Parts: sequence; C-alpha cells; structure tokens
Amino acid sequence: MTDLLDRATTLLDEAQLPQGALAHAPSGLHLLRYAAPTAQTATLYRPLLCLVLQGAKQVSTGTRSLTVTQGQSLIVSHALPVVSRITEATVETPYLALVLPLDLDLLRGLAPAVPPARVPRHADPFSITRCPTDRGMEDALARLIDQSRCDETRQMLAPITRQELHGRLLLGAHADALQRLLWHETAASRIFRATREIQSDLSRTLVVGELAQRVGMSPSAFFEHFRAITCTSPLQYQKELRLLNARDALRSSDAKVSDVAFRVGYESPAQFSRDYSRKFGRSPRQDRVALAAE
Repeated sequence: MTDLLDRATTLLDEAQLPQGALAHAPSGLHLLRYAAPTAQTATLYRPLLCLVLQGAKQVSTGTRSLTVTQGQSLIVSHALPVVSRITEATVETPYLALVLPLDLDLLRGLAPAVPPARVPRHADPFSITRCPTDRGMEDALARLIDQSRCDETRQMLAPITRQELHGRLLLGAHADALQRLLWHETAASRIFRATREIQSDLSRTLVVGELAQRVGMSPSAFFEHFRAITCTSPLQYQKELRLLNARDALRSSDAKVSDVAFRVGYESPAQFSRDYSRKFGRSPRQDRVALAAE
C-alpha cells in the first residue's frame, strides 16, 4: 500500500496537519493521522469505506467489537453509533487511514448491472464488514487523489473513478453486505429505512410497533433484524443518536443544556444529564468546557 500511503501522507503534510482528521474537498476523501493511541471516542458512522494504511483501530458497538489493521478495510452499510479508539500508532509509524463516504444513489444506479452475490444462508447481517483491501481499490483511490489535483481531471476523470470505486465495492469482498442493502424489500433495506426515519426526527417519541409496520415487518421480526444489523435495540439506537446529536449541539452553540435536552427529545433535563454522563464520562456542562478546550 506504499503508493496510497505516500499520497495520503502528502495530502496531510500539505494541509499542515500533523495529527487529526482532514476532509479533503477536491477528492471527497477523509484522511486521519494520529501519532499515539487514543482514548475511546463516541461517534456516528454513516455508510462508508475505510482503509487502514498504517497502524490499527478498534471499533465497537453494542456487544460487537472488531479491530482493523494495516492492509484491511471495512464497510459500514447503515448509520451506526460506535465507540472507536486507535490501538497502534507511534510518532515514527502513525496511524493513518483513508475514508470514502459511500454514495448510495450511485450504488443503486450500478446495482442492476451487477450479478447477485451468492449470500451464504447464515451470512452475518451485521452492518460492519471487514476484509483485506484489494489492489484494484488501492489503485483507484490513488488515481482519485491524483485526479483531484487539477480542475480538468477533477471535473472529467474523478467522477469516472468514483463510479469505478463504487462498482468495485459491488464486485469485491464487501459485495454481499452492500447488495443485501440495495435489494428491494430485504431485511437490510427495511432496517435501513427505519434508521433513516429515526434519524429524521430525534425528538419524536419512538413507537417500535408503528415503525415496524411502516417498513413492512412484524414487531418481532423487526426487533430481531434491527438488533442483528445494528447490534442494538431501536430505542437504544435512538438514545445513542440523541446523545451524539446533543454533544454536537453543545460543541457548536451556546444553547442552554436544558434547551439542548428538549431539542433532542428528552422530557427531563436531569435524565438527560445522567444519560450523557454515562455515555461520555462527563456532565454536559463539563463536556462543553472540555470540548471548547480541545
């Protein structure tokens, strides 16, 4: 992965970012570099491809945990609240990863031309899959970075390469998980619609039976598939998103803690503070001060 590692390092150096996350607008990629292991961080993963170019990272949600190491990639098919931490990184050999947000409309447009994957009868439905990174994906990502460097290639060639990357995902080791998501009326696609609906209005009281009916499933089947795919229950999923959304609001605004609590759907500021402290290890007010210092 030397070529891709060199290109990613160059982009981070040009941005004068020795450590942290870079959203590289010309290519649409996100790059991360850290020179030491990190504490656990709670965040929301949206559909994405992540390649670990150097070091290692642990990702956990619910009862599931996996470690992604150098040369491996993972696909996240559904929006998923996770806790992650970098486990291998040094100043000499920093953790370095590249993230490609997935364009689901592009995947759907390509899907009819792709032969259906042979999904094993007992395939793991979990929404995160991990596998070795193939050389074709590396080459295409390196080309995408190169094409983003001037207007002509960025406008003419980069969209073609981005389409190639999504096509390779539908043909490669991650194909099963993505095709289950894209097929109409599969459990994965129904749960995807349910997670989108939960995200659309976090302040709304969630009635699981009604949500199951709207996506065309019985309550028992909905609960079973939701837990298998997200590794959490619908109500816990909503709660995790509420807390992550509240943390973003505390970071980006001067709104009162009670106002933030009501905005994300809590009826009791005291309960909000208790849940927030359990999730992030600090009260909302303490966390706001800490986030501002960072």
